[in-house]
Amino acid sequence: MKKVSSYSQAVNEWQWVIPQQFNMGVCICDAQDQSAIALIVPQKNRTQFEYTFGDLRKESNKLINLLLAYGVSQGDRVAILLPQKAETLIAHIACYRANFIAMPLAQLFGPDALEHRLTDSKASVVITDLAGCRKLDEVKQPLPNLKLILSLDGKNECTSNNIKDFYSEMSRARDIFEPVLTKSSDPALLIYTSGTTGNPKGALLPHRTMIGHIPGADFIFDFLPQPGDVMWTPADWAWIGALMDSAMPALYHGIPQVVNPPGRFDPEKAFDLMDNYGVRNAFIPPTALKVMRQVNEPRKNWNYNLRSMFSGGEALGTSLINWGREQLEVTINEAYGQTECNLIVGCCSSVMTPPDGSMGRAIPGHKLRILDDIGNSMPLGEIGNICVKSPDPVMFLKYWNNPEATKEKFITDSRGDQWLNAGDKARIDENGWLFFIGRADDVINSAGFRIGPAEVENSLLTHPAISMSGVVGVPDELRGELVKAFIVLKDNRMASDKLATEIQNHVKQRLSAHEFPRAIEFVDELPMTTTGKIQRRLLRNRNKH
Repeated sequence: MKKVSSYSQAVNEWQWVIPQQFNMGVCICDAQDQSAIALIVPQKNRTQFEYTFGDLRKESNKLINLLLAYGVSQGDRVAILLPQKAETLIAHIACYRANFIAMPLAQLFGPDALEHRLTDSKASVVITDLAGCRKLDEVKQPLPNLKLILSLDGKNECTSNNIKDFYSEMSRARDIFEPVLTKSSDPALLIYTSGTTGNPKGALLPHRTMIGHIPGADFIFDFLPQPGDVMWTPADWAWIGALMDSAMPALYHGIPQVVNPPGRFDPEKAFDLMDNYGVRNAFIPPTALKVMRQVNEPRKNWNYNLRSMFSGGEALGTSLINWGREQLEVTINEAYGQTECNLIVGCCSSVMTPPDGSMGRAIPGHKLRILDDIGNSMPLGEIGNICVKSPDPVMFLKYWNNPEATKEKFITDSRGDQWLNAGDKARIDENGWLFFIGRADDVINSAGFRIGPAEVENSLLTHPAISMSGVVGVPDELRGELVKAFIVLKDNRMASDKLATEIQNHVKQRLSAHEFPRAIEFVDELPMTTTGKIQRRLLRNRNKH
């Protein structure tokens, strides 16, 4: 998107160009200057290792040829269970160029979460490391569709007999491959998103989703690309916000990006990284920004020079935006979206100043309305569902193996037009500013992660002391919300702080380090509907008293 002087100009001048044939991997790799720097990998001595786009193309060619040799076919799902590493993006690029379907998996996932996603998707391959192999060893159910595990740490001590060493296998593969000619509507990416009932659903995204993300990425980074831009995010690339709002747009525009070092987020190291590696554009989730705000007068120790920044996943609040202007010397742009239809609302500080409490306006190219449950437009200022007109280039194709859920995601208005219902409530004012009100469902939004209570409840029920559980999100200053579990114990068990800690560790190890209940309340019974469903609304209300 070219730089403009107003929001209305950006809207009026944006036009979608969606070719019939389009390959996401080709546009972010082959179509770039092969000698240009694509990735900057920080080293322990504060130096850097660089990958050019030509390096990414050759390495992805090797990986494609390797996977083909093991019988992986077009349309097969390739799970990518890795932190931010060059190999992570090489795997993505390989999948897109070969017409495999990339399936990113968060490093925080435990064996239960992995088991569902790998089983439901019938993934053929997992590309991972030692930590991932250890979790796969704990998966209880057989994975008959899994042909190959490629480990960056070699065979290691894990027991799976289909683990191969990533680097030794790559060393034998040819670095020449002609990318598959794909349609823009062909599936490219499968990301599982949490829901309120049942297991997480796989949102299947097409190659054109890359094009669909571009106006949003350009907008929230104050008109990408500009000379000297360098991208960075500390967020996990398995999350669509980090992958498609940051990593992929950087590749698309030929912008170098800094690969985030492994380990826990450290605010002082974040300032040092931005200074040492010349970061100009950053996506930093609100929780990380709140931690960075605790560093006193960072300008005294670091000489960072940001041009643009965006944050999303939860509301920022005025105080955090003001801190960003004072200490980061940028206006942090907010953005909103979800896996099924991402980056559809946002701000661009170059041309707009949102009123307090607003998450922005519709990104140029996307048509949004606030509708009721049957497709009627809500009057200005009244609360309704955030809905996006279909078709839209950024919109998902369907939920994997779940046609009923796909159908339920859409509303048809009186004119017969289809609208994707984001499942969140908002209101809109006369100037088009959107104000987020809350979720229409029970998904918990903690530190930018959308957490489905049903998955946490299912994991809780595997603990021998628990008879029933209900999980909700409760307000938390740092994370926005935290996961709270209301637990009914079996008759022979007594409530105690020790048992609560044991239960927390059980979920943390079995499911995920970001989904375990940080608060536990033992109760005698749970509020239920006549059909046996937990009334989570009543649990949330109970927490207020």
